[in-house]
Amino acid sequence: MSNDISDKDKEDWKNFILGKEKLPNKDNNTKLKSHFETRLIDLHGYTLEQANKRIEEFIKKSYIENVRKLTVVTGKGLHSQNEKNPYVSKDLSILKYSVPEFILNNKSLKKMILQIEEAKIEDGGSGAFYIYLKKVK
Repeated sequence: MSNDISDKDKEDWKNFILGKEKLPNKDNNTKLKSHFETRLIDLHGYTLEQANKRIEEFIKKSYIENVRKLTVVTGKGLHSQNEKNPYVSKDLSILKYSVPEFILNNKSLKKMILQIEEAKIEDGGSGAFYIYLKKVK
């Protein structure tokens, strides 16, 4: 391999330095970072009926305001008193299971939602989930 730099390479380098074109920083990929507003709601202490009403209002308001990501904290159901009642489903009355089920069965809410997924551990892990909303048209 030759250490000589061709006149063409020298000219190309000179044009690049003097030009306005810049190379993108591959270590600063902003497409991978989320720059949209996130909102949080904590449903600890709510009854099932209260939680469903509150989450419906929260999603609709956030959608109208073009919020794109919601963090919903439901808790893990560890302190739920429903195990004492033989007529109540052990899992379905726990907000962790029932709130996502309510959302997925609500046709008007489903039209606003892109995706629902479990939250990262720092946001509550299995006691929370994310809702990604569509853009308002």
